[in-house]
Amino acid sequence: QVQLVESGGGLVQAGGSLRLSCTASGRTFSSYTMGWFRQAPGKEREFVAAIRWRGGSTSYADSVQGRSTISRDNVKDTVYRQMINLTPEDASVYYCAARSGQSRVVVPTAYDYWGQGTQVTVSS
Repeated sequence: QVQLVESGGGLVQAGGSLRLSCTASGRTFSSYTMGWFRQAPGKEREFVAAIRWRGGSTSYADSVQGRSTISRDNVKDTVYRQMINLTPEDASVYYCAARSGQSRVVVPTAYDYWGQGTQVTVSS
């Protein structure tokens, strides 16, 4: 059974930084793309960043470009997302997701597995 477990959320001051982790288990993810999405109350789930497990190429949403870094640890089967200069607009529930394949990484419905989400709150 595939499991994605996020951690690292919490309360941070505006201008601060945060690192989220997503640990994957239950299968081999070498051909998968791992994505981060976020969803604020009353809003649709939106793409934040993605990394192809094989090769490590990355994609970022314009809203976090330059402030976010996604990386992976092949030994720990863990994906990280470091974010700096957080603003109140970044406050959201952040979800880790996995999809088999390398394309359509910004589309939530393309993903096969989801974590339970971790809350990020940004105080101004």
